[in-house]
Amino acid sequence: MTRSRGRSYTSEMQLRDLPSVDELARTVDDPLSVDAARRVIALARDEIRAGGDPGDLRGRLLAELADARRPRLRRTLNATGVIVHTNLGRAPLPGAALERVREIGASYSNLEYDLATGARGSRQDHVAGVLRRLTGAEAALVVNNNAAAVLLSLAALADGREVVVSRGELIEIGDGFRIPEVLARSGARLVEVGTTNRTRVADYERAVGPETALLLRVHQSNFRIVGFAELPSTAQLADVARRHGLPLVEDLGSGVLRSVGDEPSARDALAAGADLVCFSGDKLLGGPQAGIVVGRADLVERLRRHPLQRAFRADKLTLAALEGTLALYLDPERAAREVPVLRMLAEPAEAVRARAERLAGLTGGAVEETVARVGGGALPLVELPSFACAVEERLAAPLRTGEPPVVAVVRDGRCLLDCRTLTDEEVDQAARAVAAARR
Repeated sequence: MTRSRGRSYTSEMQLRDLPSVDELARTVDDPLSVDAARRVIALARDEIRAGGDPGDLRGRLLAELADARRPRLRRTLNATGVIVHTNLGRAPLPGAALERVREIGASYSNLEYDLATGARGSRQDHVAGVLRRLTGAEAALVVNNNAAAVLLSLAALADGREVVVSRGELIEIGDGFRIPEVLARSGARLVEVGTTNRTRVADYERAVGPETALLLRVHQSNFRIVGFAELPSTAQLADVARRHGLPLVEDLGSGVLRSVGDEPSARDALAAGADLVCFSGDKLLGGPQAGIVVGRADLVERLRRHPLQRAFRADKLTLAALEGTLALYLDPERAAREVPVLRMLAEPAEAVRARAERLAGLTGGAVEETVARVGGGALPLVELPSFACAVEERLAAPLRTGEPPVVAVVRDGRCLLDCRTLTDEEVDQAARAVAAARR
């Protein structure tokens, strides 16, 4: 009982000895010091009441101020071997895209101004031309992501009417977003045909009626059904759509502008008969987050005039980055060299091994053969031969919280730094991060 009263007396003394918020704030010349001091004092009171010692309050104030100014969105080294890593920002931008962002972001621009006529212009004009050239489309439109592109397409073309889609294509994408729920927000009524594993042309034929607005084909981005499975091709669905006077809209998900595995390209989809094609800008294309719609001019114009287009439109920095990325694709060899996603996908395994050996030499780690993935919901069955530097498992957490953060893979009691997703320059940075983590 006496000890309890003693602890209570000591705590009261410690609480009385705490400086006021103003006293603590005056020890640092910083406009944020009062708010930071208030948090430090409040935490110190809680610790004293719990029997703890709050320690150096000025030091804690400085740490609080440093944390308040520390960026939350931080550059991270991707040592996971997943090339289009959704949680790590998907595609790293090519240098040409970054140059365009710096140029446009640092000044005024002709975002919606026609320099030739001196009249109001359209922000869509800046990338429409290069998209037409790369895909063979009549027209193009850019919004802020591919979900918005699909939603806008259905809202503009099928509001209050029916959209026919295969059950095997009603997928769930990242973070629990389900295609049926996204599409239902467009105001269209989904008509599901076929089964999970088999849908035939005849299923679409039977579903078409007077209320049908369009046929929808959705690429199975992040999974594949193998074995007893069947889905009509784009060309087969285009034939059904033409016979009934309906547009065919194809959602490619990731989407590519050049051959990458078995991923369908926008040009191929349009050539096969799709009337509108939607795809992402920040996955296998290797640019910024964007939703791209290409296809028939009359349909694209209906999307452009829909009220949702203004809510979904891309900003000037996205358009600048996308324009810089697309310009590289006009020269396929240059795109292969300078678009990071394409470079990582095509890099020979021996070059990856050389980086892993160099990192192992710098860190005292061991080279381990492993498998890299494409990621981003693209090519889910593809395994890319890769090599990693294996270090102690206990380093995973300090690497992740260091500067720069390094995100690796923990497997079989070791921390693996996959070198397919690390550049030559980043190998040296990762080596320094390993040394810091060990300290």
